[in-house]
Amino acid sequence: MESRPATMAKASRAGAPPPCSCLPEENTFWEILVRLPPKSLLRCRAVCRTWRRVTCARDFLLAHHARQPSLPIVSGIPGSEYGGARYQDILSFNHRAAGAELQPVARLDTSFFVESSCDGLLVLSKSSNSVTCLSVCNPVTREHAPLVDFTYLCLLVMYLHRPTGEYRLLLHTRSQTPVSIAGTLLPNSKIGCYIFAPGSDQPPRYIQGPEGRGPAAVLRVSTPYWARDNLHWFPMQPPSESRPIFIFDTTTESFRQMVAPVVRPKSYIFEMDDTLGIYNYNDATEVVYIWMLQNYEREFWKFKYRVELPVAKIRGQFGRSEGSLDVGVVSADGDILLLLSHGGWIFYVNTDGELVDSFHRDGQHIYACDLRFKQTLVPHNFFMALEDSSVNASPFL
Repeated sequence: MESRPATMAKASRAGAPPPCSCLPEENTFWEILVRLPPKSLLRCRAVCRTWRRVTCARDFLLAHHARQPSLPIVSGIPGSEYGGARYQDILSFNHRAAGAELQPVARLDTSFFVESSCDGLLVLSKSSNSVTCLSVCNPVTREHAPLVDFTYLCLLVMYLHRPTGEYRLLLHTRSQTPVSIAGTLLPNSKIGCYIFAPGSDQPPRYIQGPEGRGPAAVLRVSTPYWARDNLHWFPMQPPSESRPIFIFDTTTESFRQMVAPVVRPKSYIFEMDDTLGIYNYNDATEVVYIWMLQNYEREFWKFKYRVELPVAKIRGQFGRSEGSLDVGVVSADGDILLLLSHGGWIFYVNTDGELVDSFHRDGQHIYACDLRFKQTLVPHNFFMALEDSSVNASPFL
């Protein structure tokens, strides 16, 4: 009887994968390979035709994407004092890696700015001669394509419209555009919100936006957060003690409002486990206050954390004696993280006020963006439909 090593060697010479009687092939695909990071999964496609066929199938790639962690984005840009660098790093912060770490997402030309993130896709903007152009990219596959030039529209967010499976852009008329001009040049000749599907040959479609001039300004300057298939905006500077959260339902594509807790100015919204939180940082006391939405349907909020930041320890240990810290609260895998940035440093603090870790980037200022990134290998047809689409070209470096 031929030994197992001899059988494996013969199979290898024949170009076939070695047999493995101890592990069913179905388990290999749906319990092991589906959990791999994208780069490792791409290498596995070289094992055999069967592995390549299964790991290229759309249902497998959707399941693989669903298992990827949704991580906060950290941006590293050249500091003015460093001069020569002509790139920016887009990183993700993984606090559960083998020791918290910043993981590379993409290196981009500095003329591009990340505007929105959705299911592993990034929408970028590039300004030239007072004209802002939008484009969409997948940092994992390094696909990139410019979008239609929306001269009088600015991007609010990219989202998935589940009923159709389309990725769509929510746009709004630019604040600096004269109403008399924009109203005659925009589709439907109306000021407000528009929806556009990348790759579509149809013009942006007008929808009824939130009422009043104030809400429109909130949408343009605030980052929306995702929960329950809805996008949520929270005014940063309240006109009064009470201010609502503005909600865009991505299924019905309509706006409504939600009650928010009464909080101080300079309070910000964040997302956590399909619900929402609001935090406020008091510069004078160096304390962060955090509220959580306990019941989404009833709009019931509860005060959760009072976090005293270890500012003295940070400044003493790292020589940050001057300048204020930029404080952000994010969530990842059910944990609330406080990310403090200053210059080339970013500091990770937990809800007990403990300094857990710190990171430094030579020649760059790093800070936590109000965005999240979840890697994907799922193919998107609109890249082929868009003109001038490319792979491994600008803005990737």
